[in-house]
Amino acid sequence: MAWSCSGNSNAELVSNLRSAGQFTSDRVEAAMLAVDRGDFTPSHPYRDSPQGIGYNATITAPHMHANALQRLEGQLVEGAKGLDVGSGSGYLTAAMAVMVGSRGKVVGIEHIPQLVEMARRNIEKNHGNLLRSGRVELIEGDGRIGRPIEGGYNAIHVGAAAPTLPMELVRQLADGGRMVIPVGTAHQEFIQIDREGDRFRQKTLHGVIYVPLTSREEQLRK
Repeated sequence: MAWSCSGNSNAELVSNLRSAGQFTSDRVEAAMLAVDRGDFTPSHPYRDSPQGIGYNATITAPHMHANALQRLEGQLVEGAKGLDVGSGSGYLTAAMAVMVGSRGKVVGIEHIPQLVEMARRNIEKNHGNLLRSGRVELIEGDGRIGRPIEGGYNAIHVGAAAPTLPMELVRQLADGGRMVIPVGTAHQEFIQIDREGDRFRQKTLHGVIYVPLTSREEQLRK
């Protein structure tokens, strides 16, 4: 049913995604209803497919955003810390911030400065409180090396495909934390990494097609 969940409104899109089994959590549903995709892409916001946002970047298909939030639901709890790598137009950063509540924080990292500003404007449309309160921090930087913080992140989402698993990001997980990331080049797989103390468990979820996680120069050269 993936790729066939398009709707004529945000509410219809979210309803179709749930009906298709892309998520089951009431908290995921509430976050996706609260953060309207129409604020984050100028074209076809409720179509279940990636959409271009400029600078050779895309906003990920809604079913993959739903899938990622479902996979991270147990880590995106009140007071948690999250990292959204390749935050693009800001949609998933905002949805993650809704889920971590008033005491949580989500960092969105993006290496295209114009997209950082786009995300800021998009979030300001209806969720400026997330920025003003510090629950969302948008930074320009190389997502491949993340942004280390004391204690690590409970949840990390990566929105572009790394050629191999980036251990610099893996090491930024908190104990009990989880990361979801597309990995591969010609053949990509959506990977889940769970940290248990000093041990890391890796699980392959399913095949995917994402834009590559690369340098700013290489992305703009295309």
